[in-house]
Amino acid sequence: MNLEYFIAKRLITAKENKSSISAPIIKIAISAIAIGMIMMIVSVATGIGLQQKIREKISAFNGHIIIANYDNNQSEATLVPVSKNQKFYPEFRSVPEVNHIQAIASKAGIIRTADAFEGIVFKGVGTDYKWDNIKEYLVSGRLPNLVEALNAEVLISQYLANRLKLKVGDGFNTFFMKEGQNKLPNIRRFKVVGIFNSGFQEFDATYILGDIRHMQRINKWKADQVGAFEVFVNDFSKIEAIGNEVYEHTASTLDSKTIVEKYGYIFEWLQLFDFNIVVILIVMILVATINMVVALLVLILERTQMIGILKAIGASNWSVRKMFLYNASYLIFRGLFWGNLIGISILLIQKYFGVIELNPENYYVNQAPVYINLFYVLLLNLLTVGVCLLVLLIPSYIITKITPVRAIRFD
Repeated sequence: MNLEYFIAKRLITAKENKSSISAPIIKIAISAIAIGMIMMIVSVATGIGLQQKIREKISAFNGHIIIANYDNNQSEATLVPVSKNQKFYPEFRSVPEVNHIQAIASKAGIIRTADAFEGIVFKGVGTDYKWDNIKEYLVSGRLPNLVEALNAEVLISQYLANRLKLKVGDGFNTFFMKEGQNKLPNIRRFKVVGIFNSGFQEFDATYILGDIRHMQRINKWKADQVGAFEVFVNDFSKIEAIGNEVYEHTASTLDSKTIVEKYGYIFEWLQLFDFNIVVILIVMILVATINMVVALLVLILERTQMIGILKAIGASNWSVRKMFLYNASYLIFRGLFWGNLIGISILLIQKYFGVIELNPENYYVNQAPVYINLFYVLLLNLLTVGVCLLVLLIPSYIITKITPVRAIRFD
């Protein structure tokens, strides 16, 4: 073992010689391993990061599961109220995976200012609302005060604020249409106390958030009547199973729908990233493996005489093959070192500085999000090493076909 390691080390030293035929080939092989690892780390981190970020934004405005009357599920506006006197509210004890439930009520309206007007959906929320999901996107001002008496404080998006030329402290009129013909709209005047920017234009262009009691008064509902319930779960990967369980524990007059069902077109688009990531991993590992095979073949041909001499003094085929595999392992780990170093550095730069920006109209985010998981990085490294060494056993088999007499005379 010591002799094999010593000779493998000599091979490594020899390849560094600029006059060596294999030197440029080996440099290309190391570069291929490094570039492949960079591409794999970045593609996995950005792919998973984008999926998680979009999922977080959708759930921030809708929860993970929506419970409402059947008449309400096809519209953002609440048509038929739901009583708050439910077995699952205010705590969904029958489904352990549920960690929070909140009551909401929505109604479509039109904001009118001196310079512009915009169609919106007023989302009324109560004291049970999970503001933690929105705080991340707050760019100025504060959250509305829902604890004290009914007030006009609302939270609007930066998108709407720019289009309507509003800022924190400004007031505006909102018109809510009444059911039936020839009825004058309800007019409410609200005050902007906070501005958020989620980067998800579909929501930023639609929602303003305020006190649910406004919706109850406009709709002439009782204090215990709401539009729907938003449910949050612990493990989103089990959303389908939990959604079915939630449905089973709700009244027959109510329907439940997961955000995967409600926004199916978005989640179907996100699933394409899984396919893209797999394709990138396969291509990168394939390129790195081919380059390593070529490098090993060149190294074997360049050291044919040395192989013959080793066999002549009694070295077995497997011993000689291990020497070249040790050498190949060194090249692989060297490429992985630089690949990991550069790849993780790129991710950290993007995470903290947001160098790469995206169009929110197409990607639902302003910047390319990254998900750094060292366990995934370790798996990618192990996968690359395992596949490369396994494939390299094939070209190393050529060594068994080299005879000492012909190899020593080889030039």
